[in-house]
Amino acid sequence: MRPLTEEETQSVFEKLAKYIGDNIKLLIDRPDRNYCFRLHDDRVYYVSEEIMRKATNIARENLISIGTCIGKFTKTRKFRLHITALDFMAPYAKSKIWMKPAGEQSFLYGNHLLKSGLGRITENTPQYQGVIVYSMNDLPLVFGATSRSTQDCRQANPTDIVCFHQAGFGEYLRSEDTLT
Repeated sequence: MRPLTEEETQSVFEKLAKYIGDNIKLLIDRPDRNYCFRLHDDRVYYVSEEIMRKATNIARENLISIGTCIGKFTKTRKFRLHITALDFMAPYAKSKIWMKPAGEQSFLYGNHLLKSGLGRITENTPQYQGVIVYSMNDLPLVFGATSRSTQDCRQANPTDIVCFHQAGFGEYLRSEDTLT
């Protein structure tokens, strides 16, 4: 377990900024306690500084996980967010999409969100913007990227894709063993 390098930090923050914008600082300087990002076995963990200090007493080879794994670095050193980051990103999301109950199952299975499954969308959401996708009951389910702007969604056909699937709870259930 070690702190992120400058390049790793930039890569993680750029990915998070797609979804939560400048609210990244709220993830680190929280009112309850301070949090930090740590790297262990190519995975980035979001952990409180108090727990991180206690974990330094554990040998590196004996440490499996610490805090919440928010993503990992691929072999090409690109950062990929995991669905486990959703709970931390959802309260700070800049753009949101709410989907109808009829479209939830298909989207959770990894398919893209069609216009027919779109309930509502945040005003002035640009094309290819990172969004948090909610159920109509305000439960964050998935994160993805818009394929159309808010204005383009209004004129779209019911079979047109409005949001690309990136990660969701369905992924967590299908590949739970590889996420930790």
